[in-house]
Amino acid sequence: MELKRKKEYIDKIKSLAREKNAVIFAHYYTRPEIQEIADFIGDSLALAQQATRVQANILIMCGVHFMGETMKILCPDKKVLIPDMNAGCSLADSCKAEDLKQFIESQTQAADGEKPLVVSYVNTSADVKALTDIVVTSSNAKKIIDQLPKDAKIIFGPDHNLGSYINSVTGRQMILWNGACHVHSRFSLEALLKLKNENPGVEVLAHPECKAPILAQSDVIGSTQALLQHTIKSSAKRFIIATESGILFEMQRACPDKEFIPVPPEVTEGVGCSCNECEYMRLNTLEKVYECLLNESPEMQVNESTARKAVSSIQRMLQMS
Repeated sequence: MELKRKKEYIDKIKSLAREKNAVIFAHYYTRPEIQEIADFIGDSLALAQQATRVQANILIMCGVHFMGETMKILCPDKKVLIPDMNAGCSLADSCKAEDLKQFIESQTQAADGEKPLVVSYVNTSADVKALTDIVVTSSNAKKIIDQLPKDAKIIFGPDHNLGSYINSVTGRQMILWNGACHVHSRFSLEALLKLKNENPGVEVLAHPECKAPILAQSDVIGSTQALLQHTIKSSAKRFIIATESGILFEMQRACPDKEFIPVPPEVTEGVGCSCNECEYMRLNTLEKVYECLLNESPEMQVNESTARKAVSSIQRMLQMS
């Protein structure tokens, strides 16, 4: 977007937000200009929790669909808007509630009627959270799993890569749902090894949604927030980053004197790019933020019964964190 037009949109958005007492939230993976206009930037759960603490009539969640749902579940009395309802999530979409329900039933039958504990990553729909005993994030999953009985039969979903990593660091044998984030699953091991060879001694930072071979080559494994904090606190000046490239904007803003090298994805059908971007996050644009604030639409709604069940799984996580 040309600079003059960008400034016009930013001015209009800020003016409307003041007029309507609206607060704008943006995930780390959104476009830089979206992060620039946001009142709060963070990962999905942190933003939803922050939303419960602000005094506002309107909350705008610039992220993807499940993030708007989570915000609405935690803020049922506030108007929650999302700039584009088509901003989905490949990971959340990989686990449909009806399929998970059948899977839980099959595992219950296999255990002679003993229902397994269902632990779901926060990157899931409200309907899946309603079937879940405990929600977790990438930052607190190990801590929460460690608190569960050692002999507990656990279904973990939907991210198979994250579940495998948690199994490896806890010694558990959780039953894993076979879902994945299409961005974190496509990092190229060959490209990462090449980057390490070209940059000896430079730390590799990776999100646990990455595949095991990528994690095996990484020095620091953590949530988006944890990786950001590591770059801020570290005395190192260069890092190799294996997570969605939107975080590079915040890393660079927090550490202007440091260099961040993104791990590229695997080349598919002869087409490759220099970094990994989530096309769903990129559906959030300045134009859409302005339109949704102007029209107060589209508004996120969650069925009351579903929300009641879903919020209990989130509250249990908060109690255990």
